[in-house]
Amino acid sequence: MTDLAEFPAPVTYLPADDEAWRSKVRSFAESAIGPRVRAMDTAARIDPELVRELFDAELMGVEVPRAYGGAGGDLFKVVLTIEEIARVDPSVAVLVDVQNALVVSAILRHGDGDARRRHLLRLATGTVGAYAISEADTGSDAFAMTTTARADGSGYVLSGAKRWTSSAAEAGLLLVFARLAGIGLTAFLVDRDTPGVRVGEPIAKMGVRASSTCDVTFDEVRVGRHNVLGRPGTGELLAIETLNIGKIGIAAQLVGLAGGALAAATGYAETRTQFGQPISAFQGVSFPLARLAAELEGARTVLYNTARLVQRGGEPAARLRMTAVAKYLASEVAERIASQAVETLGGNGFIPDYPVEKFYRDAKVGKIYEGTSNMQFRTIAGTHE
Repeated sequence: MTDLAEFPAPVTYLPADDEAWRSKVRSFAESAIGPRVRAMDTAARIDPELVRELFDAELMGVEVPRAYGGAGGDLFKVVLTIEEIARVDPSVAVLVDVQNALVVSAILRHGDGDARRRHLLRLATGTVGAYAISEADTGSDAFAMTTTARADGSGYVLSGAKRWTSSAAEAGLLLVFARLAGIGLTAFLVDRDTPGVRVGEPIAKMGVRASSTCDVTFDEVRVGRHNVLGRPGTGELLAIETLNIGKIGIAAQLVGLAGGALAAATGYAETRTQFGQPISAFQGVSFPLARLAAELEGARTVLYNTARLVQRGGEPAARLRMTAVAKYLASEVAERIASQAVETLGGNGFIPDYPVEKFYRDAKVGKIYEGTSNMQFRTIAGTHE
């Protein structure tokens, strides 16, 4: 008889520690987030008390070492966290994603000891972070940014404007990318209350409404040399590497969204009766959902495999390719499942009394932010084996 211990575990197999973490996050999402979803979507604002509860539950510093007040987890636990929260509310998942997969991740992987000491504790215990890279005229060509920095005495002066900055309304710390004169693209950690920083009102959006998206302007903002993350001139590499992990976070959001929408659709189909039987008994209802369930399993498998590949330090081209693949597949399946969920519920799927209407609105941005689908194709084509 073959000893199964000789074979590696499937990528979707969760060790006891990861399974316990997923159960903890799912329980929190269902009990703490679920009852607030509709009100937050209507108000286009995340409940400030919920933000506090996210910190208390260690969900805003998943990878932060315990010495700095975090959960002491790893990238895979970040993926599980985002996925489980997105099953209930993708808007809250955006907040948790930006915090963990972009801001905290950047400091952990590129910050020196001083940056870690100054920022990780606050990010794990009460300060929301935001990632300010996009500008009004750059779009997919993010590195064509016009925000500038210039050396001035013992520090730098930042000037310019950022657009589409997620979590900016709640943020106390901004990771800002600017073009440093004579040096090149550079990343700065800037406190929100620094003179000259102005965060605009949240932009109205079709989906993920409760997640704040704001313009941020920098009017002669003075920062110290210690505010540079990494080294001056290394901002482009830092952005590429952090956004690569960010794509895993987006894929986790979309896999979670798809799971939530599919669960809502199948649950409805099993209880909604027509012609004397549950509508799940009709192949026209059950087969499309079954096909999408298979597609979701595929997207989740690629996501988990990609997270493990990146976490273990796989070859750079392979990491770039697989994060693009994971993000693309997840965005496709999320949109298809959300759409089918609305159709499964019929008229009820078109009103906010049921969750699928919101899932449908939230799904669309998956093909846009952190790189459009065409940008993922460009990466895949340029790194294929």
